[in-house]
Amino acid sequence: MPEDGRGAAADQAAQILSELCAGADEAERIRIRRRLPEGLEALGVRMREVFDLAARWEKRLESPRGLVPELLRCPDYERRMVGVSILDFRARRRLDQGQREELADLYLDHHDQLSVWDLVDRAAPRVVGRYLMEGLGPEARRKLLEELADSADPMRRRTAVTATFWMVRQGELDDALHLAARLAGETSERVSQPVGTALREVGKIDQERLVAFLREHGERLQRVTVRYAVARLPQPVREEFVPPRRR
Repeated sequence: MPEDGRGAAADQAAQILSELCAGADEAERIRIRRRLPEGLEALGVRMREVFDLAARWEKRLESPRGLVPELLRCPDYERRMVGVSILDFRARRRLDQGQREELADLYLDHHDQLSVWDLVDRAAPRVVGRYLMEGLGPEARRKLLEELADSADPMRRRTAVTATFWMVRQGELDDALHLAARLAGETSERVSQPVGTALREVGKIDQERLVAFLREHGERLQRVTVRYAVARLPQPVREEFVPPRRR
């Protein structure tokens, strides 16, 4: 990025910081800080205010390519959340595939800054998942998802899984089931929980495929994955995989 463009983005990021600090609360800062990794600061702003601010800024931007990377490099959680929220709000618009690719690239190129699970969840379905489904063929889409799913970084693995949420909502179940099988031995709850969520959403569309998947792979899945996966199944079917507790 040209120096003057980076300077403008830095000025905008500073303005966003000022707007966030105006709504900061110490009790909220302490609450948020408890769940953040070491080195990431919290300002103490409630998420509704963060999302409202992001929506206002997204409407002002001709393109997010300058501001969003600047926000994702910020030392505080809230400005990073503004950054991914701007991507999410932009992805809800009518865009051509070049524009969707730009959003996905902004997200993936700065993935190291997405060190908290909800930064991933805020944007991965619409920004990554929609681009992959509408912009790539099945083989290219599967390859990128597998690369993310095989990463040593659990947040990248979480991106792979949550990106399939968009696909499942459109009735495309194959990638979600493929990744769930690939990540069946996952030990990080940051990944095994959304795998269960993806399976649950598959079951809303095709209960028989979900049940068949659980019968084939259930023994390898984490308990949390199975609990989430069966949450919407009829009780007799659910109890096949999660027996009721004895009183």
